Amino acid sequence: AGLQRVDHLAQSMQYEEMLSWLLYYVALFQVDKSPPAEIADPVGLVMSQAIRSADGRFRVVLNGSAATQTLVARFLHAYAGAGVQSIAFATDDIFATAAELRRLGMEFLSIPPNYYDDLGARYGLDDAVLERMAELNILYDEDAGGGYHHLYTRAFVKRFFFEIVQRRAYDGYGARNT
Repeated sequence: AGLQRVDHLAQSMQYEEMLSWLLYYVALFQVDKSPPAEIADPVGLVMSQAIRSADGRFRVVLNGSAATQTLVARFLHAYAGAGVQSIAFATDDIFATAAELRRLGMEFLSIPPNYYDDLGARYGLDDAVLERMAELNILYDEDAGGGYHHLYTRAFVKRFFFEIVQRRAYDGYGARNT
């Protein structure tokens, strides 16, 4: 379906464990850390901390939440501890990959239509591109370096999911869309 490699992993843990896991990865691998970010979940906040190797080939996003009903908290309760909650696969053509995965039966997270109206206003993307993104539930973000297209599968057993990403000199993880 055009998947090239693993782009990054997202590991969920208790909020109180985040510093220990961060120290573990920093001590074990040569990684840099990004500033922590708060991600809004519909039922609470999730603290997120990304680490990456200098070449960007090794990336892990650490997520912890003190709230009891977030996706992170449900994952921790079901599996009795920290673990990988999602795997992001990279592609060079997210539109072709999304269409092929859909043809093969993969279900993606539905995105409300107003997201694409806001996206068009924020980034000035072409209407035809926005329409195609909406058809395939593809999200978009950009930073000073470039753009990032991504989409999420539906969560399996309400806990684990896959993400498909296409980076164009973009160094983040689409936190605005998470």
